[in-house]
Amino acid sequence: MSVVQISTKSKSYEVRIEPGLRHTLYNLMHAHKMSDASSFLIITDEHVHDLYINDVLAGFPKQDHVYVEKVASGESSKSFEVYQKLQERALEIGLDRKSVIIALGGGVIGDLAGFVAATYMRGVRFVQVPTTLLAHDSSVGGKVAINLPGAKNIVGAFFQPELVIYDTEMLHSLPEREWRSGFAEVVKHGFIRDREFLDWLKGQVTSFDQFNDEVLKEMLVQSIGVKADIVSADETEQGIRAYLNFGHTLGHAIEAELGYGELSHGEAVAVGMIFALRLSERVLQVELPVKETITWLETLGYSTNVPKGLSAEQLLASMKKDKKTTGGLIRMVLVEECGKAVLKDVADEPLLDSLHKAIEEGFDDSWN
Repeated sequence: MSVVQISTKSKSYEVRIEPGLRHTLYNLMHAHKMSDASSFLIITDEHVHDLYINDVLAGFPKQDHVYVEKVASGESSKSFEVYQKLQERALEIGLDRKSVIIALGGGVIGDLAGFVAATYMRGVRFVQVPTTLLAHDSSVGGKVAINLPGAKNIVGAFFQPELVIYDTEMLHSLPEREWRSGFAEVVKHGFIRDREFLDWLKGQVTSFDQFNDEVLKEMLVQSIGVKADIVSADETEQGIRAYLNFGHTLGHAIEAELGYGELSHGEAVAVGMIFALRLSERVLQVELPVKETITWLETLGYSTNVPKGLSAEQLLASMKKDKKTTGGLIRMVLVEECGKAVLKDVADEPLLDSLHKAIEEGFDDSWN
């Protein structure tokens, strides 16, 4: 079993990575200081429920204090309406401060269930059981949140889990689009922190039908390790944790303007990363492997263009609603070189011009 240690000022916990861990979830929690749990609430979505809930429940010696709530699959469930229903359900079944909430699902479920846990009775313990590649990123670091119609993850908290259980066996049921959604976050970690890891990815991952468990495990350990280092140094995003937003400022704007779910999170982030690379070249006067990255991502099935029908003006307006806007300037994560990120406040004029270029000319030609 591979173990990545996450250490922050508020809490230290483990990410355990191994095929088949869903069957032993109860025993793992029991061994990690949750033997006093009075009850469990498993929050999952409809798709994951049908695939895996019976496997998870079979590992609990008694099920009279184990409750399951399923929500609709997709980003629409990260809403105040669903959040309130889950809070009311927690109260109805009598969850108390010794209860444990289990997030069984992808990034949406982890964010939603984590925010329920962070705010119910001012905080109860929760465990992340990610079932997608995307959730390797969102399940670690303690960011939990829900959306407003015009802004993603705008209502939330920093609240660390007790444990992250990553059963890689569950990833093999993912459709290719879900692999693309999650892999964008893996690529992000290489660009901002680890050039050797990025080069390894380019050599190892040329399609999404070739993952064996060893390559997958190594990729997860390396990628989660990057995030662990950053979160350990900056838990509440006062400095370098903002590097993890590479590609997300435009990516979130694209998601919001298209409507959540029209483009997967990772597909939108991939466009945002290419935009950030081109903007880095323009603002920092550097040369980056943009064309090579576009070719690689397109080989993996990504579209690296800004989706049709979106205007530069509406994207900029959406970007300015983001949490990363300060004093009217948008704080962009740029790249000086592969593996080295920087934060840069960028004014509206160069951003708007760059968005126009992205929409009208594409990313293939240099903007310098």
